[in-house]
Amino acid sequence: MIRTTAAVLAVVLSLAAVDAGAGSAAPAEAAKIESRTLANGLKVVVWPDHDIPNVAMYLWFRVGSRNEYPGITGISHFFEHMMFNGTRTRAPGEFDRIMEGNGGRNNAYTSSDVTVYQDWFPRSALELVFDLEADRMRNLDFDPKAVESERGVVYSERRSSVDNDNFGVLAEQIQATAYVAHPYQFPTIGWPSDIEGWTIEDLKTYYQRYYAPNNAVVLVAGDVIAAEVFALAEKHLAPIKAQPAPKPVTTREPPQLGERRLKILRDAQTPLIAMAWHAGSAPERQSRIMEVLLAVLGGGDSSRLHQKLVEQEQAALEIGVQLDQGFDPGLAWLFAVVPPGGDVARTEKLIDEELARIGRDGPTPAELAKARNQAQASFWRGLETINGKAQALGEYEVFHGDFRKLFDAPGEYESITADDVRAAAATVLRSDNRTVGILEPVSTAPTATATPVEAHP
Repeated sequence: MIRTTAAVLAVVLSLAAVDAGAGSAAPAEAAKIESRTLANGLKVVVWPDHDIPNVAMYLWFRVGSRNEYPGITGISHFFEHMMFNGTRTRAPGEFDRIMEGNGGRNNAYTSSDVTVYQDWFPRSALELVFDLEADRMRNLDFDPKAVESERGVVYSERRSSVDNDNFGVLAEQIQATAYVAHPYQFPTIGWPSDIEGWTIEDLKTYYQRYYAPNNAVVLVAGDVIAAEVFALAEKHLAPIKAQPAPKPVTTREPPQLGERRLKILRDAQTPLIAMAWHAGSAPERQSRIMEVLLAVLGGGDSSRLHQKLVEQEQAALEIGVQLDQGFDPGLAWLFAVVPPGGDVARTEKLIDEELARIGRDGPTPAELAKARNQAQASFWRGLETINGKAQALGEYEVFHGDFRKLFDAPGEYESITADDVRAAAATVLRSDNRTVGILEPVSTAPTATATPVEAHP
């Protein structure tokens, strides 16, 4: 792949920053970023980057499935769809048509903690996009036909991403089992009966409560000047009225007192194993340590579990790891795809042996160096693009409480020691702190019926 000169320079600077412990590049970049909080509580953060005449604008709303309760699970994700379905001043689909007609595109995603709207567009469309976003933050329409249409779309998405996906089913059941008190137990897509049951009044109440300017942050990165962004924010977003702050989520998950296990029987080709441990929240240093620990265990083909289970023992076809990082303590995940007809108990035993080993001995110096370097390189690569800059600003402003903490990340990774990783493995990856799920293949083919044979004397 051929890169532009600016992109090549960015990579060189990034690698130099990593080698130097991110010493000189971070302050220079941080100095470019400006922020302002409007009178209605909306915070606007701007990171100028004039390499190309494009802009990335992200709107982060502090609302996700964590803010839901039985009866309305999935409603946060539903709004991700509804926000593209018309306002009192624009017809359904007009947001996309205007955006694309001016050379832009957009997307959105919902998690347990946040809903994020993403716009990418030429600099020439900057004010237009501010107008579009202000319109749907203030004037969203709740036309019953549009609501029912999107209800069907969301239900279809649930069928494809969960009901008809073996990993989706297994992960959903594990999450619902791992949490007994905290709303992280709810699937972001929502439970089927709740998807069917939201009312127009539920939607209007949720919109007013959570889609308020004082519950949002706007991040702008690209070919802009901070003063012009702040002026446009004052013009288009400042007139939107603040709302009473949403009721905070105060539930804390109690400590798990023993291993939880579940088994799912599905029409599948291969058995699946998934394990989930209660870990830390996004701002905690433990989350950086867990990233490194999971990278040592399952991050790529040279990781411990891939080498042991896939390459040496042929006890797994694939190994995967994931760390949930949100407002409250999330889960550290480990996934294994067992070969068809494979011995699930043997695969689990091999995993447990490696978990015990790293909890006892920690990582080798080479494993630690590789995992830390991977984390730092991934961090700097993410900041090469305006898209990555806007995403990173949002993550640190919303989850860590201050976008300025963004540039502390490389140093945090560099400070992680082998003993930190060993201690995290010993304290977090305990059997009494985990939920284990097994998906076991079963045949759903109809049983053949024997043809009666006529008896002869």
